[in-house]
Amino acid sequence: MTRLMIFGQGFTASAYRAVRGSALDATRRIADGEANLGFDGHSASPAVREALMQADQLLVSIPPQGDIDPVLAHFGRELAASPRNIVYLSTIGVYGNHDGAWIDEGAELRPSNARTRARVSVEQGWRELARTGSTVSILRLSGIYGPGRSALDTIRAGTARRIIKAGQVFNRIHVDDIAQTIAAAFATVGGLGIVNVTDDEPAPPQDVIVFAAGLLGVAPPPEQAFAAAQLSDMARSFYGENKRVSNRKLREQHGVHLRFPTYREGLRSLAGALSKD
Repeated sequence: MTRLMIFGQGFTASAYRAVRGSALDATRRIADGEANLGFDGHSASPAVREALMQADQLLVSIPPQGDIDPVLAHFGRELAASPRNIVYLSTIGVYGNHDGAWIDEGAELRPSNARTRARVSVEQGWRELARTGSTVSILRLSGIYGPGRSALDTIRAGTARRIIKAGQVFNRIHVDDIAQTIAAAFATVGGLGIVNVTDDEPAPPQDVIVFAAGLLGVAPPPEQAFAAAQLSDMARSFYGENKRVSNRKLREQHGVHLRFPTYREGLRSLAGALSKD
């Protein structure tokens, strides 16, 4: 039986854990019994090293600290000496801005800030580790949504905003589709390599808000022009990157069929679950 070690059991890794079941260990920032093995990215407890030595599969869902990957920094020597099957969760943010053009995994990387430049650097570190014998899949995730984290929730909370910027689109991915892609990466001989994990339809953010409001039977929030909107620096940086990211490699080369190919299917499913609560 294979054994999995999760580094960083947050929203996404928890979704995979739910379908994975037993035979795993995990670290996370919030103490949670078995899930807390004492790794905060700065120091590792003996229990973490022991769990790592027993694992033949690793799911790494910890963001860079500065431009350093904490897992590689602490355990790179052990991993180089003992190859594993590794899935690293990255982001389509590494592509930066492509002025709304369609791009795939071969597109130029244009990271636009320190956060995404660090991701490019860390991806390279995992690719270098693969040369020592490990199988490494790098999943570039688009905007993640799912139960408790979607436009439905922001509308219900009264925090949704319908910001209009001409020509702007974003890619999205339901957390359950990430979970099935992680499963495919572990199950595929040689892994998936670098692959975009995103839905079929990059869409304007205001369209998603209007659709979610319709599912809830409420009026959408009023339109706001992007130029006049009060946004955090991070939120504004997202609007500075406009691209349509293709998932063709995921679908056609690796045979992963998305349960929620667009935001419509995903939000309908989430709304259905809300109606049962």
